[in-house]
Amino acid sequence: MDIHLTRAWVQAIAAAMDQHKDHLTQLDSAIGDADHGVNMQRGFTAVVAALDGYEAVGVGDVLVKTGTTLISKVGGAAGPLYGTFFRNAGKQLSGPTADAEQLSAAFDAGLAGVQKLGAAVPGDKTMVDALVPALDAFGAAARAGESDAAAAEKAAAAAETGMQDTTPLQARKGRASYLGARSIGHQDPGATSTALVFRALAEVLQS
Repeated sequence: MDIHLTRAWVQAIAAAMDQHKDHLTQLDSAIGDADHGVNMQRGFTAVVAALDGYEAVGVGDVLVKTGTTLISKVGGAAGPLYGTFFRNAGKQLSGPTADAEQLSAAFDAGLAGVQKLGAAVPGDKTMVDALVPALDAFGAAARAGESDAAAAEKAAAAAETGMQDTTPLQARKGRASYLGARSIGHQDPGATSTALVFRALAEVLQS
């Protein structure tokens, strides 16, 4: 992973959020504030604008800039959570490139920040339900010596499974938790956007 690919990943996320904005909003209208799609689309559009002309020295710079922009531009819970993930991950990476094991450690730091901020664990019906299996799969592939692209593909598949597995859960965190049992039967919008993030990474690295 180099600076060019990191920028391409962020641009691919922005395109995915733009494409799936209405779907994310539809999911969020069932169990949240109906603003997740708009917030994610607005946030990553702002990130792409912020990175335009930004002179990054390392991969981490791109991720820190992404996170800082999301925190400042996105409303609701998504901005602080996604912003913390990218910013914390970026702070772990200092060089112009990062291999799969370095990315895995950086992503784990991002997850730690998300969980510290939102206090969510797997099973709470949040983005963590997609994020944890994604990072577990990425880390296992990295430790096995697989390429960035192979690790990202496994992470994307695991995130998508985790996303689907939120449907039968009862929400225990966030706005959806106020619905109690009525949150059962709805796919979590945060887990869905997390799956889009890792699918974008897989597609960029495979291309």
